[in-house]
This record gives sequence, structure tokens and C-alpha cells, in this order.
Amino acid sequence: MHISVNLRQQIAKMCCKSNAMWKCCTSSIGQQQLQQQQQQQSVTITTRNTEYHGQAKRHRIKNKSQQHFLGRIQILVFIVMLVLIQMESVAAGLREGLSGDMESCANEGEEVQIKGIQNSKCFKCTCQNGFVKCDKSCPSIDDCFLIDSNSNDTCCRKCKGCMYRGVPYASGAEWNDPDEPCKTYKCIASVVTETTQICYSQCDDNQLTAPRPGECCPTCQGCKINGQTVAEGQEVVASIDDRCLVCQCSSGNKLSCAKKTCPTLQCPKSKQKQLPNECCPRCTVQREFRAVKGKCIFNNNLYYDKTQFTPDRCTNCTCLNGTSICQRATCPILECAPEFQEDDGCCPRCIVAEVRSECSHQGVTYMNNETWNMDPCRSCRCIAGNIRCSEMRCQPVKCRPNEELKRPPGECCPKCLETAGTCTVFGDPHFKTFDGKFFSFQGSCKYLLAADCYGHNFSIRLTNDGRGTRHSSWPKTVTLKLRGLRINLGQKLRVKINGTRVMLPYADHSGNSNGHGHNVSIERLAEGGIMLRTELGLSIEWDGNNFLQVSVPAQYKGHLCGLCGNYNGSGRDDLTGRDGRAHGDNEVWHFANSWKVGGPKSCSRVRENVVAPPTCNKRKPNFYCRPLRVSEVFGNCDSRLNPNNYIASCRMDVCECPTGSCHCDSFAAYAHECRRLGVQLPDWRAATNCPTTSWRRNATELSYVGNSLYGDPSYLKGGGGGTSKARRRKQHQHQLQLQRRQQNELQENEYIKKHVPNKFLRPRAPDRTPPPIH
Repeated sequence: MHISVNLRQQIAKMCCKSNAMWKCCTSSIGQQQLQQQQQQQSVTITTRNTEYHGQAKRHRIKNKSQQHFLGRIQILVFIVMLVLIQMESVAAGLREGLSGDMESCANEGEEVQIKGIQNSKCFKCTCQNGFVKCDKSCPSIDDCFLIDSNSNDTCCRKCKGCMYRGVPYASGAEWNDPDEPCKTYKCIASVVTETTQICYSQCDDNQLTAPRPGECCPTCQGCKINGQTVAEGQEVVASIDDRCLVCQCSSGNKLSCAKKTCPTLQCPKSKQKQLPNECCPRCTVQREFRAVKGKCIFNNNLYYDKTQFTPDRCTNCTCLNGTSICQRATCPILECAPEFQEDDGCCPRCIVAEVRSECSHQGVTYMNNETWNMDPCRSCRCIAGNIRCSEMRCQPVKCRPNEELKRPPGECCPKCLETAGTCTVFGDPHFKTFDGKFFSFQGSCKYLLAADCYGHNFSIRLTNDGRGTRHSSWPKTVTLKLRGLRINLGQKLRVKINGTRVMLPYADHSGNSNGHGHNVSIERLAEGGIMLRTELGLSIEWDGNNFLQVSVPAQYKGHLCGLCGNYNGSGRDDLTGRDGRAHGDNEVWHFANSWKVGGPKSCSRVRENVVAPPTCNKRKPNFYCRPLRVSEVFGNCDSRLNPNNYIASCRMDVCECPTGSCHCDSFAAYAHECRRLGVQLPDWRAATNCPTTSWRRNATELSYVGNSLYGDPSYLKGGGGGTSKARRRKQHQHQLQLQRRQQNELQENEYIKKHVPNKFLRPRAPDRTPPPIH
């Protein structure tokens, strides 16, 4: 006995994909064919048994054993075929998406062209939080029951479309009959639903305008429902008791209302869901069928061309050219409340009820035709004792990476509002500009960090301190100038207002000569720093040591200048100097020094050593910076924010560190950014032994050696084995060279002081107020 070729083909054709799970989904016709073939096989077996009826009992037992054995083989072959089909589907599914490690990027917010991947044109890739994020711009198929497996689109999986009167339509398409504008058609997963919409009026007859050619319903002059104004292009559910009754405001301040019936769905009732705020149900499963030419697939059943069928008592369908054409009647609009309705065949009807002239809601009595607002989205009207409420319908909105979804005060629907621009300074100073550009600059003077170079509403200056080092520096103080107010944030959270030290919390709501109030507040944060807020929307966060973050509202976009960049949405031109010239990444010193303010006394080093950044033994930064590579330390934030820039900053900071805990500055900056992105962080300071405030205690290498999160500490012992003597000899030679270099520099400095004029040693300071950039 064996499985026939036709049976194998039938099994393969009728296996479908439902929610990424493969099942055998035979149609009614396929089930009949399968049953017929099984009956033929059983007849053959019965005939063979009759032929051997006269044999001994042991032969009958042997024959039954053979039947049982062959039956098991048949089942095994069937299972193997299903497994092969599933493996083929899984392989196809893997080819649909991108896989591999996340790619790093530098230009935040810009589109990235990806080469070397299959179907790269199917993806739009942008730089978000240091990672290349790629998305398919494909129509949603979440509620599609029938996926088109024969689609020519190599990028997107598509819902099976429709063919109506020789014209192809995509799933989701809706159109009207030109000769009968009230007759509408909608295609959903190879099913066209034909209905006739019912018009509804929200105004008196004298305010109605007859429909124009091609339109179905009359319009009301003035886009208002229950006293609530409807914006142009916005849709409103006219009655929350009948969400299929929808009104829309068109151009010319005209409102039209109509009721449509729900489209016929492919999936059975048990696989449909009805959300409380939607008119029509949706399918909850997806299946992928092989196309059957000239036949219609409906609810797992196969219908031949021109076959009529009735999915339910309210719908009549006909199979035409692979598309099910279904007619449905639209239920009438009822003026009674749901509690006074009963089923009457396909549609409900009103039960005779007492007509009243007033309504009562939450203890308030409203007269007939009186309206009131429930909230910005919902308004109500009293109609013959029944409360009828309408509700604004908000369209789904997808915000860009630099936007967040917020609901403006007094408005119904949320909008995408641009997030505030943030500039961060931390460590040996490392800068992340408003547009996401990273750079490092170790100057030890005073610089213009950020300023409103057009409106001149504020300016922020940053003073760096070398802290006794040759190459490095750290933020020392930050000064905000705001309408005659000078606020200085210093070390150890010291705050001065116009030169006078103040205690926190501090608030100033006084006015000035121009009639503008300062509305400045300064308060301590639970994490240990302070937050300065102003009426301009500008805020400054300062940890009292070396971490600084400036936030400005989106209204200042394109109006700023300074080390934090111009805030124009692109990080490529953030290294633009005071003279307007753009600098490259290898000209950071030229760019930063162009924003130097104050005189030579503002510098902590007499002469800047403009050389390569400090370097040291690679094993030292590998030891100190390793926790940034441990995903669990920062709540797996590395899937949201690329830590590479913070790792590079950490490696630079540990090479010339006067406190022993400079690596914690990069940890704190990374954790702060993760928290801003909404990541829930564990106690990373306790895990990494990083102090809350660096000025309170100096750390030693022994503070971190016993922590398993850090790297290999063997470099602290000078290595091991036979190389220790050679390493110590090399270190001793390096120290001698360093001493000779320092002696030469001292002699050179003495010679310069004695023979070079002072005006050449101390360059003239630039103007304190930067010129406006046009």
C-alpha cells in the first residue's frame, strides 16, 4: 500500500500558515477527495481480505498485522511531508527580514544607505541613538486573514487583493459607483462587499445643501456636532452607540454624515475580535494559501467560479474570477438608546418607549436638544429623553525619532511634537551636541557653550579646569546669562546669583526693567545634582563636578551657536566656528578655540599642549571601561543606545586621571542618557563601586580590583613571568625620558619669559558677546 500522488498533492496544497504555525487546513472539497481516496483504499483492503477468507487463522492475523504496519507507515510519511513544508516556510521567513549585529553610525537622524544586503531597497535605514535602525515601509497586514503567496512584491507581504469587473483592487481599497454615489464597495482579502450607505443630518433642513454630482449625502453648513467644532479633514463618530455612523468635515466648512455597513470578513466568527471603540470587527489570524485559479477561498472553503453561497443570514456572495462578491444591507439609523433596541433579523429595531422632554446625566438635567461637552473628545445632546454622544476619531500617528507623541492642553487628539534639544558635557570634556555630534576637547579656558545668537535671549559659558594635568581638563563652572541675571553653578553644587551665593532650593519670579519676569528656579535632584529651569523652557542639569546637560525647546532650532552646535537637525555642520567656517573632525581645537571667551586669566594652563589626546597602556582602559560592555549593568540599554562613544570617552579619561574614578564619568553620562530614553536602570553605581559625587573621595585601583565586572587587573602587577624585569626596565627608562623632557621644557619656558615680549605670550581675548550669525 502507498499514498497516491494525488493525495500527496492535495495535502501539500491545503497546508496553510497561521500565526507562524503550520497546520493542515483542507477545504471542504479537499476533505471530500481525501475521504473518497481513503474509502477506495479501504475497499481494496476489504477485497484482499475476502480472497484469503478460506485460509488459516494465522494468515488472517498476519494480514491484520500488515495492515497495521502499513497504516503506521502512511501516517509517518504524512508527518514527514508536513515537516518539510514547515522547514521551507521557516527558511522563506528568515529571508524576509534583516539579521545580524546592529551597525553603528555617527550622523544622528540621517538616512543611511546600506550596501551588501539582500533587498536593501526594501528597507529605509536611519541613524538612531548611534545604531542603524532599518524599517520596512509596508502596509499593515495585522488583520488580514488571507496572505497573497503569489505577490510579485519582493519587499512586502501583501493581503490578497480583489478583481471586480476586470479591475484589480488592493486589499483595503474602497470606491463608489459613479452612477450611484451612495453605493460603495470595499475589498478585504479577496472579498468585495457591496453596500448602500444611509445619510444622516445633524442640522435643520434650511441649513442643508443638496449633494453635488458624484456625492451621496447632503451637507450641513458649519462643521459642528453637539456644539463641538470639527476640524477640516477630521472624522467624528456621530453616536458612540452606533460607531458606524461617521461624520466628516470637508473643505468649505461643510459637514456630511453617513452610515456604512461592515465589510464581509474571510475569517470565521470565532477568529474575529470587536474592539469597543471601533465600528467593525477584525480578523485575529493570518493564513497563507496557494492560489487556486478560477476558484474562491472563503473561510477555509473552496468555491468554484459563479458559485453562490451564504456566509450568514445577512450576506449573499458569488464567486467571480477568484473574488467573492458579497451584498450586505446597511442597518437603519436608530434614535433610541441601546437598552430600547431588540434584534429583528439582520438589524436591530427600536422598541416603543416613553418619549421624554429632558435627560439626566451625573445629577444634571438637560432639556431636549440641549448640548454639553464631556471632554475635549466627546460632546452630547439630549434627544427625546435619550442622550446621544459624539466622539472625535483620532488618526494613528507615527512620530519621527526626534519627536514624541503628546496631547496639547484642551485638544482631543495627540500630536507629534519635537522633543527638546539636549547638549551633554562630561568627563575629560566630551561633548554631545544638540544634533548628536560627539567630539572631545581638552582646552582649559572659558568657552561659549551655547547661546541664542539671533534673539540674544540667553548665553551659557563653560569654564574648564586642567586640575594639574598636562593634557586633560574637566568642566569647572557653568554660567548662565539671562536678561540681566547671572547664575553661576560651581563645584560642590555651589550656586551664585549675580555674584552672591544662595541656598537651595531657590526661586526668582521678580520682574526687570523690561517688564519680563525671570521665573528661574533651582532645586536639588534625588540623584545628587541640581536642576536649573527658566521661563524660556531652557534647563541646565549640573552634578557639581563634571557632568552638565543643557536642554532647549524646539523653538530655538537653528538659532543657536557655540560648542553645542547650531541645533539645525544635522550633526555634520556642528563643528562650525565663530567665523562661520565648518571644521573637520581633525580640527576640533581650531573650532573650539574660536568660541573662547574671557581673557588669559580664565585659563588654568599658561600654554595649551595641542597634541594628540592622552594615551596609556591598553590594558588599563580595558580594565576600567569593561562594565560599559556588560549589558546587565545598565539594564540592557545597549539595545537602545550605542555605548561605543561612551567607551571611547572612558578609555581616554582613565589615562590621565587625578581622582582615580574618572571612568565613572562616562558611566554616569551613559546611564543618564539611557534613563532619558525610558530604560529602567538597576543600581549601577553600587555594582561598579562608583561614588555618587566624585569630589567626596578619591578612589584607588584597589577600589575596583575585587569587582568581577572590571577587566583583567594583571597590568597593575607589572605582568608576570620572565617579562617583569624587562617591563620594569622599560618603565624606568620612560620615567628618565619624562624627567629630561620636563627639565627641557622648564628651561625653554624660562628662556621664553626672559626674551619674548609678553604680548606675544598672551593673545588678545575675543569679544565677550558673539556676533549674530546670519
